[in-house]
Amino acid sequence: MTLHLQRIRSEFPILEERIDSHPLIYFDSAATAQKPQMVLDAMRSYFEHDNANAHRGMHVLAERATVAFEDARKAVQKFLHAKRAEEIIFTKNCTEAINLVARCFGSTLTEGDTVVLSLLEHHSNIIPWLQLMEERGVELRWIDIDEEGRLRLDQLDQYLAEGTVKLIAITAQSNVLGVRPPLKEIIKRAHAAGAKVCIDAAQSIAHEKTDVQEFDCDFLAFSGHKLYGPTGIGVLYGKKELLETMPPFLGGGMMIRDVHTDHFLAADLPQKFEAGSQPIAEAVGLRAAIKWLAQFSWQDIAAHDRLLLETAFASLKKVPGLTILGPQKIADDIAGCISFAIEGIHPHDLTDILGKKGICLRAGHHCTQPLHRKLGIVASTRMSFGIYNTLDEIASCIKELKGAMATFTK
Repeated sequence: MTLHLQRIRSEFPILEERIDSHPLIYFDSAATAQKPQMVLDAMRSYFEHDNANAHRGMHVLAERATVAFEDARKAVQKFLHAKRAEEIIFTKNCTEAINLVARCFGSTLTEGDTVVLSLLEHHSNIIPWLQLMEERGVELRWIDIDEEGRLRLDQLDQYLAEGTVKLIAITAQSNVLGVRPPLKEIIKRAHAAGAKVCIDAAQSIAHEKTDVQEFDCDFLAFSGHKLYGPTGIGVLYGKKELLETMPPFLGGGMMIRDVHTDHFLAADLPQKFEAGSQPIAEAVGLRAAIKWLAQFSWQDIAAHDRLLLETAFASLKKVPGLTILGPQKIADDIAGCISFAIEGIHPHDLTDILGKKGICLRAGHHCTQPLHRKLGIVASTRMSFGIYNTLDEIASCIKELKGAMATFTK
């Protein structure tokens, strides 16, 4: 069964937008995905009928809000195939989820312990570990990439052999090159050496099935807005036995069991890590996004993604002066996006021209400055895909891209 693109597109109201009379062509889903009507309706219905603070009242609306919030947690548990609902911690985004691991699991690390990162990482999976290095004397090791943008696992083996690695923090999919590291192999090697693994799944979450038990990862983080859900909500999955040993991240309401003037006792999971009023409407929206996406098979989603990538790759390859970054052919370990550079044209200038014609691409270092330095450039242009994109949109984008390039040679 293949995806019915016309029907899918009809469920995204924003795709009807026109920019200066041009149809909207959205190739920036790696930054944030658009939202189907089902998500918008679910959030609106919550605000109109159930709005209250979860877990904080005995009245009817509070009970409805609590049920809605916890139903969302169960939906995420099922989506990730986690063993227990309490292993699902709601945060405001993937960045906060990774910071939670760095601060709380990181509090168990001491000087001389090692955290391993890769050059593919987003700043959200770099800065928290640099802060940990500065504060606790933890050492960082970096896995390099080869000419195709794939990780050098021989370096990982060297680091693990040192016997000091406590955690590997790794992306599931590069937000620049689209490369997917071999997570199962990395996790297997890490666990054999006594190390834990934290996966940044922000980019992969909408492109492939995510099964935390199959991965056997210790932590996994993602943002709702990459999954056709709302902004303002993220998820941290953590194995229960690890979360229970970690101190709370933030202090305040909801995360306490008992408070005295000289000490407090933290609540049980998951409330232990969910201080303050929660993003209930956003959780409702995330649940709706998961329900909406569940009507499609991951096989069909992957096939559509592969077709978009192969078509865009072949077209971009033919553009004189344009260099595709990373892998030079589409393979099974590539998904979601293609990034490129054009000789003599800054990505900001290119995307500004295309943006005025309704074509949304991303330009810059994409929060991956170490990777861009490795590639020898300061910025690139990225084309990233969602379930709603079409081959006709790619053709229109390439046509306008060539036209924009021509303006720089006049």
